[in-house]
Amino acid sequence: MKKTWILVTNATRARVFERQAADHALIELADFVYPVKNLEDEAAGGDLTGAAGKGHGRTGHAGTQFEPHIEVKDKARANFAHQLADYLNQGVTEQRCEALLLIASSPMLGEIKPLLSSAAASVLERAVASDLTRYQHAELQERVERALQLPV
Repeated sequence: MKKTWILVTNATRARVFERQAADHALIELADFVYPVKNLEDEAAGGDLTGAAGKGHGRTGHAGTQFEPHIEVKDKARANFAHQLADYLNQGVTEQRCEALLLIASSPMLGEIKPLLSSAAASVLERAVASDLTRYQHAELQERVERALQLPV
């Protein structure tokens, strides 16, 4: 049976599991946490707001140009999604997994899927919008199985 990785994530926590073929047991491979402290620091004075402030336009004329405002949480979610997609893409490229399943909160699912490489996208078997990050052990196993049985 092929090696299947399952990503369970929301905007601040992610876990990657390998699903065992025989009994579908989940073996945790990685645990990612986007530090809340970073969000607070960036909101206080960092560059995650997306507002560039005053500057000269691209044409060199004197004037002010502002980038669109991006909420700190949206920028943080995008950064975290890039980190997770890079991990999955690398796993597929290095042939450490042959199939991917994504179970993510709705906003994260929308962030991660477009970041998958063509190779990773081709082995993506299922993507489910659900946040299962707070569950552990048997309850997590049961909820993952239920989520993967939902109609597409």
